[in-house]
Amino acid sequence: MARRFFRLAALLGALAVAAGAFAAHGLKPRLDPAMLANWETAARYQFYHVFALMAAAWLLDRSPDCKSARGAGWLFLAGMVLFSGSLYAMALTGLRGLGMITPFGGVAFITGWVFLALAARRL
Repeated sequence: MARRFFRLAALLGALAVAAGAFAAHGLKPRLDPAMLANWETAARYQFYHVFALMAAAWLLDRSPDCKSARGAGWLFLAGMVLFSGSLYAMALTGLRGLGMITPFGGVAFITGWVFLALAARRL
């Protein structure tokens, strides 16, 4: 599981950089400032949580049976999909109703950090 999380983190990091570059070079002339800001927030939070996912992978590598580290990893992934994914989709489609999904991703991120703290007790 540790290797899988680390590989996913690396790929999602590459996608976050690509998303940021796409916003700066491809979307800037096409999106209104509010939707562009949503896209940039999505990319920024995705990138932050790539490192959190790597931390969960590192903890799992040290302690493969750590349920808190495994849970943190899954929560960070869920947060990236729900939080960043909903903001990306909202920016591209203009459907502001997708913003109702975003807080669920935020809760997943917060809970992931709590799980990561619990997992770190095993160090």
